[in-house]
Amino acid sequence: MLLRLWWTLVAARFKPRLGLLHECVTPLRVWPNDLDINLHLTNNRYLRAMDLGRWDFGARGGMWREMRRRRWFPLVGSATLRFRKGLAPFQRFDLRTRLVAWDEKWCWFEQRFCVGELVHAVGRVKVLFRGPQGNVPTAALFAACGVSDAPERRVPEAIRLWQQADEEERKGGA
Repeated sequence: MLLRLWWTLVAARFKPRLGLLHECVTPLRVWPNDLDINLHLTNNRYLRAMDLGRWDFGARGGMWREMRRRRWFPLVGSATLRFRKGLAPFQRFDLRTRLVAWDEKWCWFEQRFCVGELVHAVGRVKVLFRGPQGNVPTAALFAACGVSDAPERRVPEAIRLWQQADEEERKGGA
C-alpha cells in the first residue's frame, strides 16, 4: 500500500490541478497480489483502491497540502460498495472519485470503478476531518481549499437513504 500511495502522490504532481467539486480520474491496474481465489480483484482491494483515489483527489485539489499544514486528518465514518462486474488480472481501470454531498460535519464521496464507460463497482465513503481542536466543519475545509462559497448540493437519493440507515442504526434499530 505504501508504494502505491507514494506513486499516486508523486504522479498527482504531474497531473492537472482539480477543484474540490471536480471529478478525479485515477488510472489503476489489477496486479496478481490483488487477486482472490476466483482470480479477480478481491473485495478488500476495492477499499484500498478507494483510499488511493481519495488521496489522488486531495493531492490534485490542494486539499492534502492544507490538511498537513493545519494538522487535519480524514476519518472514514462508513463505506459501502456495490459490485457489478469483476476486474480481471492485469486489467486496467479508472477510479472516478468525486465529492457528491456534504453537511456541516461529513463529506460523502462516490467512487466508480470503470473500464471505458462500463461501471464495474460503485463505492461511497462518508468522511469527516479532524484537527487539533476537534472536528473540522466542512465550511472551514472548503475555505482552506479556496472554495469560499460552496454551492448547495442536492443530496443523491442513494446518499440520503444511507444517511437514514445510519441514523436508524445509531438509534438502536437495524
